[in-house]
Amino acid sequence: MSATEIFDVVDERDCVIGRASRAEVHARRLRHRAVHIFLFNSRGEIYLQKRSATKDSFPLCYDSSASGHLDAGEDYDACAKRELYEELDLTAGPLIRLFKIDACAETGQEFVWVYRLDGDLVPVPNPAEIESGRYWSLAEVRAALADRPKEFARSFRHIFAHFERLPAHAK
Repeated sequence: MSATEIFDVVDERDCVIGRASRAEVHARRLRHRAVHIFLFNSRGEIYLQKRSATKDSFPLCYDSSASGHLDAGEDYDACAKRELYEELDLTAGPLIRLFKIDACAETGQEFVWVYRLDGDLVPVPNPAEIESGRYWSLAEVRAALADRPKEFARSFRHIFAHFERLPAHAK
């Protein structure tokens, strides 16, 4: 994570219209791209990470299993695989595309593709990005979001709400 990373800047239809540094994209609230991955084990529990204290947004908050920005020129699928490896040291697959969220205030002006990965995998959190992580039951996530929403990254709250509205067969 560096303020000098270069991201594609996109329009309201998620078409690339330019490039800018991470710092400029965030400072000017420009539309850009990201991925979130939900890792589920065979018990139907979701792995959530607790973001590092050094994160520039929502430090020490719970978030998706893995997430991150697309680098300039990168596609969503490649980014999802990269983030899964960089954050959790996982190369397993296949990643399943669940849904896409349009850029909005809740996502920090990110268009977000949300992926699902199933398996009894043992993530190894990257300490530069993640303080800790563990598997949660969906009931536990729902209760914590209701009781302590500020403990969760804003984008996760928004994305998880979309996930909850999916029909069972689409999850």
